[in-house]
Amino acid sequence: MINSKLESALNDQIRKEFYSSYLYLSMAARFESMNLKGFAKWMKIQAGEETKHGMKIFEFLAERGGEVVLQQIDAPSSNQTSAKEMFGTASKHEHLVTESIDKLMELARAEKDNATEAFLQWFVTEQVEEEASANEIAQKLELIGDNAPALLMLDVEFGKRGS
Repeated sequence: MINSKLESALNDQIRKEFYSSYLYLSMAARFESMNLKGFAKWMKIQAGEETKHGMKIFEFLAERGGEVVLQQIDAPSSNQTSAKEMFGTASKHEHLVTESIDKLMELARAEKDNATEAFLQWFVTEQVEEEASANEIAQKLELIGDNAPALLMLDVEFGKRGS
């Protein structure tokens, strides 16, 4: 049985993961409207991964005898107007998610919940990849600036991303 502090924190993390999915889906919609289908595909796949992360926590919490309580998901901001802005936002967002996972890990340790700590290790490792990926793309977009041909080359590259 999981304790109430961890139950509450994991429910909040479910919300954050679903928000991440919603954020990336909103960016996919923006890329679609900009006719950057490769960028849109990248974001849709990322949204799907975030949904899987939320469901992974959902299943773990239920398996541990906790109550899953779904919370309201805020609408993401839709004021970004460029790929550079969107990936800058994505990069910052992934850093916030990492901080949140780190806090969960600290709470699991403080509560001496070895099962939750072991479970969260997967997310710690996953966040290294998530941050690196978003940062790499943000840096590439910073380098290319307003170079439309380079942006279109990235769009083609991202269109090849597998799920």
